[in-house]
Amino acid sequence: MREPVRVGVVALDRVLEAGTRSALEQGADLLVVDAAARPAVTVVVVDRVTEPVLDLVRRHRAGEHRPEVVLVATELVPTSALHAIACGARGLLRRQEASVPRLAATVLAAAQGDCSVPPDLLDGLLERGAAGGMSDAWGSAGLSEREQAVLRMVADGRETSEIARELCYSVRTVTTVLHDVTQRFRLRNRAHAVAYALRAGLL
Repeated sequence: MREPVRVGVVALDRVLEAGTRSALEQGADLLVVDAAARPAVTVVVVDRVTEPVLDLVRRHRAGEHRPEVVLVATELVPTSALHAIACGARGLLRRQEASVPRLAATVLAAAQGDCSVPPDLLDGLLERGAAGGMSDAWGSAGLSEREQAVLRMVADGRETSEIARELCYSVRTVTTVLHDVTQRFRLRNRAHAVAYALRAGLL
């Protein structure tokens, strides 16, 4: 018998948090825990995807044990969905569609490394990409100025020590920046990070 997936809940409203915890407790193969118990997946429940919400997603993904994030929002449109994914969200759901089975399935998929997006949102994301709007959306929520500076130098063929010296960072800081970028966007290595950023118009 496999271990249940540890899942935490974060909501700005205590009633929403309690309701979400209750729903998750009904899901098979899930164990609802507090943040101190190092959840593998954190469910974030909000009304709208605002900049503070995106910062919350970033902080969870940048945490010590890097839980996957499932974002459940009342309002979810292609642009906000794209920003949330850029910040590290692994699963997206609208609150009205978050039935117990669907929420549990999204959490389990996130724990296994799969990304779940409502079909109509996926269509909208594809349309934005085809229309050339994808780069702008990724760019506004994707890379900080420091991350862009480091990736530009990697693209120029600079070694980590050279980048650190020129930007007045420690070698550890440069390594952390590159690690954060590859983890956030599910990239394989430095070369993949540069190729992705160039394709997305971030550099």
